[in-house]
Amino acid sequence: MLPAPTRRLAAAAAVLAVARAVLPDGLPWGPWGLLAALAAVAVLDGLAAVDPKRLDVGRELPDQVPLGGEATVALVVRNPTSRRISVGLADELAPSLRAATRRWSATVPARSEARVHTTIRPGRRGRFEPRVVTVRVAGPLGLLARQRDADVPGRLKVVPAFPSRADAELRLARARRLELGVRSVRLPGTGTDFEQLREYTPDDDPRRIDWAATARSATPVVRTYRAERNQTIIVLLDVGRTTAGRVADVPRLEHLLDAAFALITVATGLEDRVGVVAYDDEVRASVAPSHRNDQLGKVVEAVYPLEPALVETDHRGAFTHTLTSHRRRTTLVIATDLNEATVAGTLEPALPLVLRDHKVVVAAVADPDVAAWAGAPVEQEQAAYRRAASVSALDERRRLAARLQALGATVVDEPPGRLAGALVETYLHARWGG
Repeated sequence: MLPAPTRRLAAAAAVLAVARAVLPDGLPWGPWGLLAALAAVAVLDGLAAVDPKRLDVGRELPDQVPLGGEATVALVVRNPTSRRISVGLADELAPSLRAATRRWSATVPARSEARVHTTIRPGRRGRFEPRVVTVRVAGPLGLLARQRDADVPGRLKVVPAFPSRADAELRLARARRLELGVRSVRLPGTGTDFEQLREYTPDDDPRRIDWAATARSATPVVRTYRAERNQTIIVLLDVGRTTAGRVADVPRLEHLLDAAFALITVATGLEDRVGVVAYDDEVRASVAPSHRNDQLGKVVEAVYPLEPALVETDHRGAFTHTLTSHRRRTTLVIATDLNEATVAGTLEPALPLVLRDHKVVVAAVADPDVAAWAGAPVEQEQAAYRRAASVSALDERRRLAARLQALGATVVDEPPGRLAGALVETYLHARWGG
């Protein structure tokens, strides 16, 4: 444990130097004598400092913080000695946690404790495990300090943000009311699961008339249906190169995760089973389908460490992996991007594997800046080039969506803030037989 000089020692040395220069004959010793005297006093001061090993240092961390959210991290220093001490603290918090400060000074009373804190606003997802806190205890005069690195292990998870949570919960509550018939705004008898036969009313859809039953009863009879229950939905989450591009200042993957979380919230709330497969050129995470209330938490736990990998996505491999576990008809939600390289190279050739037996929804996040540039007035040459490129990019996305729809897939391509809601509405529309 090496002694560490303090700013006060540097200031004292500077004062002596200035005094020696201004009053060359007014000081009893030469410059080297003065420095030696100061050094001796500093050494004695350092020896008198409390050993940092005697202090108990702890760190208080939240279990998890959403990406872009805010949380407090605190350090607690306990002083078991009979002396009041001054301590300096430095925490090795990762730069991506964006701590307001990582260094503190505190005075700890005798046989008491002091607490310092900072605010973090994480800019990257993942698991963080800070360990080292540097503790520096100054001597009584504050000239020299004793310093050590304390081992203070901690663990913090930065999980994906879920900005659409409130909207998803609102949509779930509305869907439950509709299914209970408390405030129905749909025609009666809609859905996909047969429920019963009953007499025709003017509000019924004539296409629902059961002609065989009508012939037997001599009065018009309709088939009524209820929303399909116990569906299985698999979210196929692309974490390859294509989802690394930034939209609205964050990677596309973050918007896709938000939409997936919204879908899981609503679908499990309606007792449908939802699972997740995350993949790039191989499967990175998998969560079996479930309708339990804790399913969203399980999915978050599985995907929060994942970052987009700079590799091509193997859609065929992911589809094959999924089909080995799910033979029965399933709704597959492919969360990816619409660009020519991805669609033509890997997605389009692989879709026939799943379209024959399963319902497929392709979800992608559109860049609102591109749409804005495409409609912006042209005042300079650079703006003209940008507008032309934006119009071309939008046309390409529309063509790619049309190609996927021609194969039999449903395409949801919406900007951030609207993608999650549009995906949930697509699910509800299909659930109710739309």
